[in-house]
Amino acid sequence: MANILDIRRRIRSVVNTRQITKAMKVVSAAKLRRAQERALSARPYAQMLTNVLKSLVARAEIYDPETGEPKHPLLAQRPERNILLIIVTGDKGLAGAFSANITKAASRFLESKAGKNIDIEAIGRKGRDFLRRRYPAAAVQTRSLADTDESLENRPESRHRAAEIEITGEHVGILGKLEFSQARTLAETVIERYEREEIDSVYVVFNEFKSVIAQRLVVEQILPIEQIGEPTIRLAEEMTEEEKKKAKEAAISAGVGMRAERPADEAAEKFGTADVDYIYEQPPEELFRALLPKYVAIQIFRSLLESVAAEHAARMTAMDAATSNATDMIDSLTLAMNRARQAKITKEIIEIVSGAAAM
Repeated sequence: MANILDIRRRIRSVVNTRQITKAMKVVSAAKLRRAQERALSARPYAQMLTNVLKSLVARAEIYDPETGEPKHPLLAQRPERNILLIIVTGDKGLAGAFSANITKAASRFLESKAGKNIDIEAIGRKGRDFLRRRYPAAAVQTRSLADTDESLENRPESRHRAAEIEITGEHVGILGKLEFSQARTLAETVIERYEREEIDSVYVVFNEFKSVIAQRLVVEQILPIEQIGEPTIRLAEEMTEEEKKKAKEAAISAGVGMRAERPADEAAEKFGTADVDYIYEQPPEELFRALLPKYVAIQIFRSLLESVAAEHAARMTAMDAATSNATDMIDSLTLAMNRARQAKITKEIIEIVSGAAAM
């Protein structure tokens, strides 16, 4: 049986660990509330932009009447030979299998696109480190979210591929202080490459967040735009019932609301479908051309916001499970210590009684 002193040291160590995991759970819960609020605050603008585009589609000729080809390059569909994949993971660990599940889904997607040229934009340190060990970096990387216009003046436009799958961009440390300007910078780079026909399609892998118990891992197609307002999901993995149960228990104990939906604005929903002849300041075709890139930027920004919220939810759940496990371990070690103490006392009593009997 283990020494009582060793057991006490283990109990003290586990107690200190439990204090850390409990504090991390509280911090993650606070960050989750703020991330939820940011995601909710961005939805009305995104929804109204979508409704305006739907309204413009009904009033503008977005397809050539003679050839049937789309007038806007972001609507053009081409055979997939060159693909851009945006992988959104976390920058930090201790979030359970959050980043690992995303990288696994990305690996399955890459396997399904075997034989095609794929460029990867890695957002988050965990995904970056995973991809670096498996795929080479491009000889000339595309624009980073930290780049400025001045740093791009002398950058060459063409490059030679070293492999079918290459890392063309690494964005680490942006999720902690996420701003729309960062998503817009990435969207501008993606749109520029798509219009130059360097890439034929764009996908993003991220954890879609609706609430603490309503999340799913998705591979969403950003470009080409097939239908405005309807996300094109190529792969989706829902949470298991056990994961939902753990997330619910963690949310209840941390005091985090499990519903992250706000009532929809009925007037905004009817804007795109109402039989009203809106008067636009610019011609509908010009307005549609100007707003469509903003729509792509909003889609990327939404994926980043929801991924941040999902990461905090995953870390809160993982730290709640770690705290519970530490409590169970403390109880088990305390029981073992009491048994060892009892055995020691019993042994001493037997030795005393045996000695007295021998006299």
